Amino acid sequence: MKPKILLADDHKIVLEGLKSLLADRFEIVGAVENGRALVEAAERLRPHVVVADISMPLLNGIEAVRQIKRSDPDTKVILLTMHPDLAYAARGFDAGASGYVLKHSAPSELLTAIEEALKGRTYVTPIIAGDLLDSYRQGTVLPKQDVVRKLTPRQREILQLLAEGYSAKEISSHLGISARTVEFHKYRMMEHLEIKTSAELVHYAIKQGIVSV
Repeated sequence: MKPKILLADDHKIVLEGLKSLLADRFEIVGAVENGRALVEAAERLRPHVVVADISMPLLNGIEAVRQIKRSDPDTKVILLTMHPDLAYAARGFDAGASGYVLKHSAPSELLTAIEEALKGRTYVTPIIAGDLLDSYRQGTVLPKQDVVRKLTPRQREILQLLAEGYSAKEISSHLGISARTVEFHKYRMMEHLEIKTSAELVHYAIKQGIVSV
């Protein structure tokens, strides 16, 4: 039986390319275009491996990894991204990802990452693997992690939606909470981060990779 793969990317052309690349060796059980749909599909379809972009609307790939791994620790997640950035990679692995592959890498690299994940191993694209290991040894990646960790998972969800332009009422509908709760989390974030305006909060979200521009 072929391993089951779930795909997530907000660009349909990328999803179609991934299907073509992977269909011979794996069973493609689904393809979604935002992080919230990814979490729902992962819970419903129970894939062996998820291949997901980091920069997705409604919920970014890293936060989606956290929720998927909390629901089913056995699901492996490969992050497929445009970002050759050590902080993104470190946050991804901290969330529970099994692999980090750049979109401009050779297709064979993604196949290798998936096979390694299925064996319970971790794969890092060679372009950043050495630097990432050095950064962990030297402790130079972790301070960025600490800043992001000032926020709760719910706050990070709300922050992304705020940065994407959703109102408190729209966010409350997405998350199934009250608009007053959304506003409470917003002001708690601003207090924790010592930020005074909504614009600064959005800038923070972009700087930390919680939302992309």
